Amino acid sequence: MSTLSPEHDLFIIGAGSEGNPLTAELAGSKAANLWQMAKLGLKVPPAFVISTRLCKPINAGDSRAEELLRRMLAKGIGELERATGRVFGDARLPLLVSVRSGAARSMPGMLDTILNTGMTPRTVHGLIRVTGNPRLAWDSYRRFVQAFTEVTGAKGSDAFAAKLGAAMKAEGVASENELDPEALERLTTAFLDEAAGLLDEPIPSNPFQQLETAAKAVYRSWESERAREYRRLYGLERLAGTAVTVQAMVFGNGGGRSGAGVAFTRNPATGAKGLYADFLFDAQGEDVVSGRRMLTPPEAFKERLPEAANVLEEGAARLESHFRDMQDIEFTVEDGTLYFLQTRAAKRTPRAALRVLIDLVHEGAIDREEGIRRAAEIDFEAAAITRFEGEAAALAAGTPASAGVASGRAVFESARAVELSARTAGPIILIRPDTSTADVAGFAVSAGILTASGGRTAHAAVVARQLGKACVVGCAGLAVDEAARQAVISGRTIKEGDWLSIDGESGEVFLGERRIVTGRPEAEIAEIESWRKRGR
Repeated sequence: MSTLSPEHDLFIIGAGSEGNPLTAELAGSKAANLWQMAKLGLKVPPAFVISTRLCKPINAGDSRAEELLRRMLAKGIGELERATGRVFGDARLPLLVSVRSGAARSMPGMLDTILNTGMTPRTVHGLIRVTGNPRLAWDSYRRFVQAFTEVTGAKGSDAFAAKLGAAMKAEGVASENELDPEALERLTTAFLDEAAGLLDEPIPSNPFQQLETAAKAVYRSWESERAREYRRLYGLERLAGTAVTVQAMVFGNGGGRSGAGVAFTRNPATGAKGLYADFLFDAQGEDVVSGRRMLTPPEAFKERLPEAANVLEEGAARLESHFRDMQDIEFTVEDGTLYFLQTRAAKRTPRAALRVLIDLVHEGAIDREEGIRRAAEIDFEAAAITRFEGEAAALAAGTPASAGVASGRAVFESARAVELSARTAGPIILIRPDTSTADVAGFAVSAGILTASGGRTAHAAVVARQLGKACVVGCAGLAVDEAARQAVISGRTIKEGDWLSIDGESGEVFLGERRIVTGRPEAEIAEIESWRKRGR
């Protein structure tokens, strides 16, 4: 513990970040890349990060580490106050922050985040004064209450969903976005009461107490079941832990000129060049990456917010050029202004990895020697192109999220998928209401994934591509009944064990088993072999 100190374990990130670049091992890849984005001059909200070295002692309950954490949080908040001109916990100019995770290697959606930290009965009115937008303030407050309870107490999701549903029914609206400020204020009060019962005490009204509790919860998420399973699947058990990044909030839930999105600089399923973006108006980032919301058609973002769309395209090109690889970018638009929140090397299917690698060499982004080194990390057999033999009438269609096809027996729970796969019961199609990262173990044993809601850039869709699984999301004709272990697809009932087929390229869903034809990407493999021969 004597080697830990604010001087070596607290790092400030802001416009024109100076000094030596942050290392992913110490600051986590998320914060290290935030530093790079700020250095490039992209619009990045100011932030600070507390290192991965505190993860293990904090989780062990080391009192010296906890005191050091408090000191670093106070010092970092002081830096954010100076950078933003706002004050944490203030009744007139409140600073609100997100508390995010970040390991040395990207683990999309496996660790926890708490947005809107610092929301209290005092600051909610300050946010109304600053923004002139009471709906934004109460929406942010109710979001904070739910996230804080679910992350710090690991419970409450169903209870909050029930209260939200009741509020929408009482107001006669079909979407939470249609709730007016008064309805959201009442909903927030109900959420606060629910949280007090679930946590056995009220949510702290002291913002620094909220911040400390949130930071500890983010460190603790390193030991969650889904995080451990992900590290097991990808051989990441030796990582030291997660860092904690605290960043000034920007608000995508401020109305029709605001929103949140995720963009890939190339298609992560096929590797095709061109921006691959999802956006949700009047939303925060968790709405997009959680996989629980149906997203806006991609072209609507550019039509309604053309200046922000141009900033995204230009920034995405700069980031791919800087990092010399395909990027996965998270961003928020606040009243027409776009902010970059994250970039990382994009998870992609093996098939996409081959195409992207060859294109990067052709474009001169990397040389052949670097291409040969990267090719060693690609499983050529997993890059095979699969398709169904013959024609068939589709039962339904959704959004294609991970290329390839799969046929298997329907299963509706991840634990059940794991159980059946252990019995060698044949290929499985995992059918879920949405794409949750809690299902990572089920993804790993399934041939394909089908969901009723969610988008192609949700964290779980990213994991499906990384695993090389065919995936179709947002199937509008699908209703899942987990308790009964069945689903209705376009009026047809599918029970556990029934055969189903999905096409992750077209998004089509078919009844029954279909024969799969597999072809190797011979041209791409031959080109990489030609690089190796030239090298010899």
